[in-house]
Amino acid sequence: MNIKSDSRKIEKGDTFIALDGVNHHGHEYIEDAIKRGAKRIICTEGNYDVETIYVPNTHEYLVEYLDATYQEELQDIKLIGVTGTNGKTTTCFLIYQALNQLSIPCAYVGTIGFYINGKVKDLTNTTPDVLELYDMILQAKQAGCKYVVMEVSSHALSYQRIGKLKFHYAFFSNLTEDHLDFHKTMENYALAKQKLFYQLEEDHTCFINCDDSYASYFLLEQNHNLTYGTKNSNYKISNIQVDISNTTFQCNGYRYQMKLLGKYNVYNMVCVIALLSVMNFTNEQIKNVIKNLEPPKGRMEVLSFLRGKIVIDYAHTPDAVQQILLTAREIPHQKIYTIVGCGGDRDPLKRPIMGEIATSLSDFVIFTSDNPRTEDPFHILKDITADLQKNNFTVIENRKDAINKGIQMMKKNDILLVLGKGHENYQIIGNTKFDFDDKIVVETKIQEICKE
Repeated sequence: MNIKSDSRKIEKGDTFIALDGVNHHGHEYIEDAIKRGAKRIICTEGNYDVETIYVPNTHEYLVEYLDATYQEELQDIKLIGVTGTNGKTTTCFLIYQALNQLSIPCAYVGTIGFYINGKVKDLTNTTPDVLELYDMILQAKQAGCKYVVMEVSSHALSYQRIGKLKFHYAFFSNLTEDHLDFHKTMENYALAKQKLFYQLEEDHTCFINCDDSYASYFLLEQNHNLTYGTKNSNYKISNIQVDISNTTFQCNGYRYQMKLLGKYNVYNMVCVIALLSVMNFTNEQIKNVIKNLEPPKGRMEVLSFLRGKIVIDYAHTPDAVQQILLTAREIPHQKIYTIVGCGGDRDPLKRPIMGEIATSLSDFVIFTSDNPRTEDPFHILKDITADLQKNNFTVIENRKDAINKGIQMMKKNDILLVLGKGHENYQIIGNTKFDFDDKIVVETKIQEICKE
């Protein structure tokens, strides 16, 4: 693909399109693109020494160009889109594993990266920009993939990052408070995610979590809808049992076992069951596959320790924090310690809610930093703790110190939850990304204690 929106990736003979992003103006990079060898520029204004195409809106032009250029080439690769507040990454990663294990080549695009038979690269956004997304789908097709499963974020839908791509299968997981700094209201948030369910192939199926209070936004009359959940539904969940090593549950009366822990992960796994059922796999095939599926990195990742269990998870919304704490409470334990914070330059409304949930469901909480970005981390921590009803918490701003303190507090059969960053291997302070990985910090401290 010789049309590019990143001037740093320009090679001699390429076309540079000046796209405006949230934090940058694409026209600022035109001269750099020309210096690097761009032979053509697509923009809205300016005079340049190479061939220049002027258009009213560069993003709209790009969406139309990609659709016209690649629609026929991509018509035989099927797209699976998953949207919702929580569960997108896990559901997509489970589908990616399941299809490949059933000899159906599948790629994955989402929060933890771009995968074709293992990780190809990390991604900046949950859903990449439209140019990068088309390029990945083309790579998947060239690698022999029949499917691409992708996380579709509300930001991507709002900014039209999925272009005019049409989906064969679409999933709605849930809608809970998040990104209200951007969407302002929960209805706007729901309507943004709803857009996925208008971009469907004629031969499509939609899977909707009917237990969610926003399900009606996604049960569109013109679509072929199947529901899942604990209520009356096409895929009815019941009899969930959780222990420290696995979860068992029933779906439509059949008993299943999986390595993933927690009720919320049952919903994610039932998405896999529903999809494979629609694809005409037998129940025995489905049972054999799902019992071997692994959670993605940093999603309810359990590390064993002489004093108990340490769980690393990406939970960074009120609902996600509540779900993982409820799961931990179902597992035999003495005490539950939780380490959690809230991101800077993001929705401040969820901060006191997360603080209340953490202190209500934990024996003790350490509030700490989680990507403070350009905000004062102590201001964020004050927002979290200002009106808490219980005093079973402390504040340790330095995240490494907080994790080390949590591990030191543990005694036999305790559970420590390290929440918020999961797979992330960085901490954003100011405008700088510093190397930081919760799992590495935990493993280093465990090794120190074991040597004592």
